[in-house]
Amino acid sequence: MKSDNVTTVRVELAERAYDIAIGGGLLAETGARIARLRPKAKAVIVSDTNVAKFHLESCERSLGAADIKSHKVVVAAGESSKSYATYQQVMDAILDARIERGDLLVALGGGVVGDLAGFAAATVLRGIDFVQIPTSLLAQVDSAVGGKTGIDTRQGKNLVGAFHQPIMVLADTGVLDTLPPRQFRSGYAEVAKYGLINDEKFFAWLEKNWQAVFKGGPERIEAVAASCRAKAAIVGRDEREAGERALLNLGHTFAHALEAATGYSERLLHGEAVAVGMVLAHKLSVKLGLCSEADAARATAHLAAVGLPTKLSDIPGSLPGSAALIDLMGTDKKVEHGSLVFILTRGIGKAFVAKGVEIGPVRALLDEAGRGA
Repeated sequence: MKSDNVTTVRVELAERAYDIAIGGGLLAETGARIARLRPKAKAVIVSDTNVAKFHLESCERSLGAADIKSHKVVVAAGESSKSYATYQQVMDAILDARIERGDLLVALGGGVVGDLAGFAAATVLRGIDFVQIPTSLLAQVDSAVGGKTGIDTRQGKNLVGAFHQPIMVLADTGVLDTLPPRQFRSGYAEVAKYGLINDEKFFAWLEKNWQAVFKGGPERIEAVAASCRAKAAIVGRDEREAGERALLNLGHTFAHALEAATGYSERLLHGEAVAVGMVLAHKLSVKLGLCSEADAARATAHLAAVGLPTKLSDIPGSLPGSAALIDLMGTDKKVEHGSLVFILTRGIGKAFVAKGVEIGPVRALLDEAGRGA
């Protein structure tokens, strides 16, 4: 199968720059594209049990057709695989395969696989190349781009990791057809995020075209490409999140606390947590007199229209109170000198980094949200 309608987005990072190829049928070109970049390299494919059922054989076949010898390691699907134990499993498999510094890893999966495999690539033999083949919408538009890798610990999410850029990203939009609808909606939250951060025109386009994005075709490719362009531009200017890149965390301070409160489980997927978090960020901005109620309502309405949760009551099961959620926010990476850092907004497409936000309004907001307000 030959890829079609391929869009290429360049991530400009000097000698570590790389391309994101976006379009249908790209999985079948994995071997040929890797061979052009790293001829004669061996590869270890890291995947999970869900993705392997659909796409591992195609990836292996493509690598074999390009005379690339490959090994594989398949981990359990789900956030629980971003752990020390699974990291060791992957590292052992890489070393057992006698991988050398000139060889590479292929991360075939969603955000969990990409983060885990990327961290393994950053650390084995003090760093080897890796290729991202994201198979979820969330990974294609967010986690596979930008070089953040890592695992979770009992203290919180993504607290152990490294910045390690891939040498290539292959975003095959056709593989998204195998995603369960809930997973696709979860990824869409990160697509909407780019419009809410700094591109009101893109958000308006999504309001009109989101159904076509869900169905597939050129609108899906355009939505993924627009998201990748937005992230690539920010990463190119601020690779290690010293400033502007923090904008990509819109909604995430709330989201990571909610994920921790629900045990990083199927109760609340990452994108679902981000959707609720973005609504809370807009409501906090309204409470602080920064954003109009109309803009906050518009953001909420779009996320609700696509079927994403927008209220704490949309999350199954009970949640801790505001004090406990704020305590969980304190373990997040977005803390500076003991004060919480939020991404707030002055309206659609007008997000900014807010440091030293007072706890009082946050607690009041969470109390209101807990009552369904």
